[in-house]
Amino acid sequence: MTLQQATEKDIPLIQELARRSWENAYAEILSPEQMEYMLTTMYSHDEIADHLNNPNYHYHLVISEDDSPEGFIGFEHGYEEGTTKLHRIYLVPESKGKGYGKKSLEFLKEQTGKAGDNRIILNVNKYNSARKFYESQGYKVYDQGVFDIGNGYVMDDYLMEILTHTDRT
Repeated sequence: MTLQQATEKDIPLIQELARRSWENAYAEILSPEQMEYMLTTMYSHDEIADHLNNPNYHYHLVISEDDSPEGFIGFEHGYEEGTTKLHRIYLVPESKGKGYGKKSLEFLKEQTGKAGDNRIILNVNKYNSARKFYESQGYKVYDQGVFDIGNGYVMDDYLMEILTHTDRT
């Protein structure tokens, strides 16, 4: 598996991978209308292009050994002081269980350290089984919240974190 930095030419692929993974991950959590609203707003060409033009925001494609795109990870260094935010990590359904998620989170820890951050945070829907995966990788729930995402929709999330290293003084 490799993680390849995404560019603007990869936006259609990111959109396709998001749709494929969301249709599986959120089918029983979100209404079809909310899923479509979120995919068309959060994964619009302009939204992803804005992220790619932000020097602190990074997209990487998860590529299998046979050069097949399996998903992507999107994160932002300096989201808060000393903190990287994992905004997005999605894998297509047929790639789950192959270690791509775990390796992507290990990559994220490395990148977080290189950026000088020592904490990673993320939001996960309260009904998303991905919470168990994050917990298996050392993440812990530190809060929860209901977030208005527009058009009358909200996300009911757990806020999770992991410390990537601590200063020993």
